[in-house]
Amino acid sequence: METISLKELSEQIRQQSLPLQELRRRMEISIIGQEDLIHKMLISILANGHLLLEGVPGLGKTLTIKTLAQLIRSAFARIQFTPDLLPGDIVGTPIFQPKDGTFIVKKGPIFANFVLADEINRAPAKTQSALLEAMQERQITIGDETFLLDEPFFVLATQNPIEQEGTYPLPEAQVDRFLMKLKVTYPNKKAELDILELYANNSASAQIPKSFLEPNDILIAQQTMRQIYLDPKLKDYIIEIIFASRFPQDHNLAKLKPLIAYGASPRATLFLAQASKGSAFLDGRGYATPEDIRFVATDILRHRILLTYEAEAENVTPEDIINEIFETISVP
Repeated sequence: METISLKELSEQIRQQSLPLQELRRRMEISIIGQEDLIHKMLISILANGHLLLEGVPGLGKTLTIKTLAQLIRSAFARIQFTPDLLPGDIVGTPIFQPKDGTFIVKKGPIFANFVLADEINRAPAKTQSALLEAMQERQITIGDETFLLDEPFFVLATQNPIEQEGTYPLPEAQVDRFLMKLKVTYPNKKAELDILELYANNSASAQIPKSFLEPNDILIAQQTMRQIYLDPKLKDYIIEIIFASRFPQDHNLAKLKPLIAYGASPRATLFLAQASKGSAFLDGRGYATPEDIRFVATDILRHRILLTYEAEAENVTPEDIINEIFETISVP
């Protein structure tokens, strides 16, 4: 494989990032006050990962992924998770044909490029696990047949932090499949006023954006992003952050040891490197920086650091742990 200089790579990245920057700009026209959500969503797609959102209803989560699918001219599916939802309702099921005595497969809504799993914690673990093969392997097995999913494939799952009655906690193995977990907050006053001005006349349908990208454009961007340079010092920095969450006593963080039950998994190491490259790509750079790592680290680690009962009793959050790690681990 022919190698290119960092200067040539940076120019290539700058050119190929322009459509993604335009995609981000167009999304921010329709989704007001959620710039961080849009930015992190595009990073997740570039890193070929999935996104878990936690936030109250009405913050634009559904509109965001639907707008994304419209701009990229791709298939979109919304799955409303409920206690009576079955795995077959997600992935599909074999249907018997009496005429010839055979089965045909009716594919479920998971066969789309962008899938919204709305209120995912309202379904029991058996149903939630139907997503695991799709999220990790990019394939679905129905009966004795296996179907590859179209690329790009992106799952955005939401959960409501307010209502806990009738909900089921996500299995740790499933949570770890999500590249990031974002906490979606309310927009500020100015953004709320802009939302009112934009949608007050009930012309939401007029705000539907026109497609200008193809799914293949995303696949090319993903492939190019992998070439972004990650300095060995930054790789060591990522390793130090991850290991500090597992063995805090070895990183001058002995006070955190009673608070952490389990640290971040190796998947967090890989995702942190990929997401930092995604951040650099959106900025049009051919190299990642410590700022890229810190920009995505909290969202990658908050659902992978499990706390002890002592931490919960003291109202310590994963974000508190991550901030302590950031303050202690030296930046290269």
